Amino acid sequence: MNSKPKHSFMCYVRCCLYLAVFIRYSLAYAGSYEDFFLAIKHDDSNTVAALLQRGFDVNALSPTAEPGLIVAVRESSLKVAKVLIDWPKINVNARNEHEETALMLAALKGLTETCRELIAQDADINHPGWTALHYAATHGHLEIMNMLLQNNAYIDAASPNNTTPLMMAARYATPSAVKLLLEAGADPELVNDQNMTAIDFANSISQAESAALIAAFVRGRQPKESW
Repeated sequence: MNSKPKHSFMCYVRCCLYLAVFIRYSLAYAGSYEDFFLAIKHDDSNTVAALLQRGFDVNALSPTAEPGLIVAVRESSLKVAKVLIDWPKINVNARNEHEETALMLAALKGLTETCRELIAQDADINHPGWTALHYAATHGHLEIMNMLLQNNAYIDAASPNNTTPLMMAARYATPSAVKLLLEAGADPELVNDQNMTAIDFANSISQAESAALIAAFVRGRQPKESW
């Protein structure tokens, strides 16, 4: 007759124990979460590695919904970035709210070794929209541009408005970046959604040398009798 109350009491005790464990785990995780992103900001690779070894999720999102790897690259916390890149189950192709990957940001910032490490871990070089080559071309990071092209980056990749890496280089980078892309086979006659070519991009901010380079390549594609 007393077995049912006894059973209920044991269930109650078990529930209390489970709840205590859950609360304890949640509090520990919350502290780890703050420690993780603080360590990323300060490039504290030892703390990050210790937290990962204790089971912290390597792909956890920051309070601003950014993957830790992207935070590390954006903050130029390169020791932490390497730990994260090398960690099992890392998603090197995770994106932030702007659809940027760690490779794209590393290319934009000129972080050559980080780009190399990401590519070695199968970071996505070609995907729809803005690409790492667009980002590298924007600041004229020649070594990274060459690295991406050597790893089969699509040279005429089209952004959402059909802007190409050559167009970005023509407006924002140096003649050397423009020359690199042209010699690698970029098409100088493509037009984006604003009906602008690479020459138009160069002329829009008086990049005379880049515009001249592009014009010379365009002439070189035409039969001599049309010059």
